[in-house]
Amino acid sequence: MKHSAFLKSHMSPKTLLPGAILIADAHCAPWRTSLIDFLHALDSGEITTPQLILMGDVFDMLYGPIPRTYGYNTEGLEILNRLSRRIEIFYLEGNHDFLMTDLLPHVEVVRREHQPLVMTYDGKNIALSHGDSAMGWGYELYTALIRSPLVLAVLRAIDTMGNGFIVSWLEKQMKRKSHCRSIENFKELIERRLSSFHLESIDVLIEGHFHQNQTFEIHGIQYINLAAFACNERYFSVQSIQNQPLLHEAVFRKEPL
Repeated sequence: MKHSAFLKSHMSPKTLLPGAILIADAHCAPWRTSLIDFLHALDSGEITTPQLILMGDVFDMLYGPIPRTYGYNTEGLEILNRLSRRIEIFYLEGNHDFLMTDLLPHVEVVRREHQPLVMTYDGKNIALSHGDSAMGWGYELYTALIRSPLVLAVLRAIDTMGNGFIVSWLEKQMKRKSHCRSIENFKELIERRLSSFHLESIDVLIEGHFHQNQTFEIHGIQYINLAAFACNERYFSVQSIQNQPLLHEAVFRKEPL
């Protein structure tokens, strides 16, 4: 069966702005705070952009119905809410951060089922997605369960009665995870995934999730997989220069190397 999300999502495309900044997979947490420094740089005007697009897994643990996860991310949420009153922000749900609409009232949160977000730029249709779609029925079942209000309510009650042992266990797992791993045969993996999507009207597909920082042509489109900000603090900005790649890669450092 062909995946129809692309057909549904680009009926009323948004506009991707020159100078827009894209950040994927920052996995921000108390033990990984470089995104907070980056957001402060945006807030102070040290870095400027008319549009911020967060490509999912921006926070390592942020689950809307689980209040304890807010405590991990209070500062980041406060800055995003402040920034959202001055610049346009899109936040694509990832598999580490979801059901956040109430936490970010002035941010356009794009839920997984509404991805890709399709935007127009220079006469082209640019599709943006976290990237954890078409991953097989097992993953689809898992991701549906973890977003279920009933399942989350039960987990929240168990976690509360158990003095937070579920969230504490998740924290230990997140700290162990490496975000800089290379995936063998990555292009072939993406080619298999995208064979189930309608891509006829898409010119460029940009995803995160896999952390590979690779660009290639596939199924007649340009496919871009962004680097993880959590790995070497890389982010991307939309270039307005003709005959140049769509995205310019930069590295953020709070202090010079």
